[in-house]
Amino acid sequence: MSISSAEKTVIAALAESGDAMLELLRRLVNIDSGSYDKAGVDAVQAVLRDHLAATGISAKVHPDETYGNCMTALVKAADGSDARPVMLMGHCDTVFGKGTVAQRPFRIDGHLAYGPGVADMKGGLVINTFVLETLARFGAPVPLVALYTADEEIASPSSRKVIEATARNARAVFNGEPGRPTGNIVTGRKGAWFFDFEVTGKPAHSGVNHREGVSAIEALCRKVVDLHSLTDYDVGTTVNVGKISGGTTVNTVAERARASVDVRYATLDSMKAARGKVHAIVERKELEGSSARIVGEGDFLPLTQSPQSKMLFDAYARAAVDLGFEVQGEFTGGSADSGFTAAAGIATLCGMGPVGGKPHTPEEWLDIRTIVPRAQAIALTIMRM
Repeated sequence: MSISSAEKTVIAALAESGDAMLELLRRLVNIDSGSYDKAGVDAVQAVLRDHLAATGISAKVHPDETYGNCMTALVKAADGSDARPVMLMGHCDTVFGKGTVAQRPFRIDGHLAYGPGVADMKGGLVINTFVLETLARFGAPVPLVALYTADEEIASPSSRKVIEATARNARAVFNGEPGRPTGNIVTGRKGAWFFDFEVTGKPAHSGVNHREGVSAIEALCRKVVDLHSLTDYDVGTTVNVGKISGGTTVNTVAERARASVDVRYATLDSMKAARGKVHAIVERKELEGSSARIVGEGDFLPLTQSPQSKMLFDAYARAAVDLGFEVQGEFTGGSADSGFTAAAGIATLCGMGPVGGKPHTPEEWLDIRTIVPRAQAIALTIMRM
């Protein structure tokens, strides 16, 4: 498809913004913003809010007392229409604790940038912000809303309600998670259920009256074996007990034990099946005098490609070809906020940020050469809606 003069203007403006994009990325990466660091997450949004304000775009803060705030920025369509908006979504939190930036701040080595959250997903925040600003500057063809969330890395306990409310009337969602190392975007993701469960037994001296004790650790370990047996690679369901703790001293029969569990599934049907089996295992009495209960949980919904999402992907892929690169869709076992918008029936694409790799590790990287082209592809897709 040929590129129109209006499209060329937006593409050129984004190309000229490359240095400004890198500067904003540097500022964002150099703010510690772990999911439980409310001040840090809010500080990231403050930088973005000031950046938007400098281009005449105001932002609304959705406050939260426990986690970071959420923030939305709206741009009206150039023709004043009240059509359903396109939503640009991204999370401001990372998995890294306070002090990480001091240890390894933002840096560039060749064509790769490094730093905590550089790909997951502060690069995506940069792209969303510049696409919003640039389309506002030259006339957005449809209304736009950028949503900056607070706690995706811990399953969005506070952000989910804002995500679902903002997406309710959207015509399409672009989620700024990092592009795959292959250069592809994400068209499918597993859902996830994270939960903690606690087992209670009966304490006793392990030498004097061992017979009177009921070991919570033994009961928990029996459950771990059965939970892991639920993994079915053919169906796409996996269960991982990633953390256990319990007991007080080596010579005491453990009164309490606790485990943290990660369950992944490919479809809503397999999610329901897995949840039923998990509850049966957790609630089953392993030893007389023991009991167990789930004490905390959070979840992501799977991202499945609807016909509308496939049409959106095809439009993005055509825009990419017109810009000189090719892209395909990939499925990943990782979960993200895009599952919430897809489950609400909104055409959704994920992995729309710059290409990156090794997220959640000290080696996390982002290919800075992909920032501008992927911003241009989103903008071009939106202009052709």
